[in-house]
Parts: sequence; structure tokens; C-alpha cells
Amino acid sequence: MFERKKFIEESLTESAATKQLMLDKCYDEINRAADELVKVVRKGKKIMFIGNGGSAADSQHLATEFMIRLSHDLDRPAIGAIALTTDTSNLTAGGNDIGFENVFARNVEGIGNDGDALICISTSGNSPNILKAVAKAKEKKIITIGFLGKDGGKLIKECDYYILIPSYNTQRIQEGHITAGHILCEIVEREIYE
Repeated sequence: MFERKKFIEESLTESAATKQLMLDKCYDEINRAADELVKVVRKGKKIMFIGNGGSAADSQHLATEFMIRLSHDLDRPAIGAIALTTDTSNLTAGGNDIGFENVFARNVEGIGNDGDALICISTSGNSPNILKAVAKAKEKKIITIGFLGKDGGKLIKECDYYILIPSYNTQRIQEGHITAGHILCEIVEREIYE
């Protein structure tokens, strides 16, 4: 029989343990990604986000934190950031006309520029549309950062930088991605605008 109290306790305990593991296992990865994003923003370049499903929603969430602000005690200008997951006309036309596996690569081709950053959010690291976007980003000299989980999948070898959440549980990986994204955004805000 399902025991709700036990389930809640186990979920919160596992979530907290994953965050503690992130401190041990992701500290250097987060630092390297932060260094790159600070450079990107200082050069006036933009940050693009991609992901599928819940990771598409996370892309939208994190792009908004960069564009609007995360730290409400800090008055700063907008940081150029966009989620390439939010335009339904673009995504459905692309899916219909050039194949869903090409939709993100097409957008990177169209709006990405040398020196921009592409943050790829994928719990599996194996999404074909994200892999193709990373390949297009490399052609255009765009920095790629993977927010990954499990074993990192194929993306771990394709991205310039990555943050590998130490979990095989999709929920914990997604929670780790948001935490890492918030940390990166606040580092950029504070190091550039404080």
C-alpha cells in the first residue's frame, strides 16, 4: 500500500542528498560554466536555452531569470537570453517541414552568433534535436554548456562544458538543473553588476 508520509520523507531526503552530492561533484563544473557565462555577458553576447518536455520549461524559466532578474535586491540591465522552446509556430513549422530533430539547430543557425552561449538541458543527454543543435553551435563558434544527468549520454562528449547532476532519477536531475541555473544566473548578476 502507498504510504504518503513515507513517500514525502523519502522524496525530500533524496532531493537534499542530490544537492549535497552536487556540492561535492559539480562544484568545478559550475565554476567553469560560470566563468564562460560571465565572459559571454561581458562581451554583450546572448545566452540561448534548449530542452524538451520539462527541460523546455526549465529553459524558459532560466532564460527569464537572466533576462528579467533573479536577485531582486540588485538593479541591473537585462542580460540577453532566450529560450528556443517557446515559439509554437516556429517549432511546429520546423517539425512539419524539416523534422523535429532539426528545430533547435535551425534556430541556432538563424539567431546564434560567434561568442554566444547555448545551454542544452537534457536529463538523458541523448536527444537528437539537442545533439544537432550542439553540432550547429560548434560550426558557428557558439559555446555549449550541457545541463545533464545520469551518465551524461552522448552530449557529455559534445558540449564544451557540462554540469552532470549526480542522479539517475529524472525528478532529482531536473531539480538539480534549476538549482545550477539559479546559481549561474546569480553569479553572473553579482560579478558583473554588483
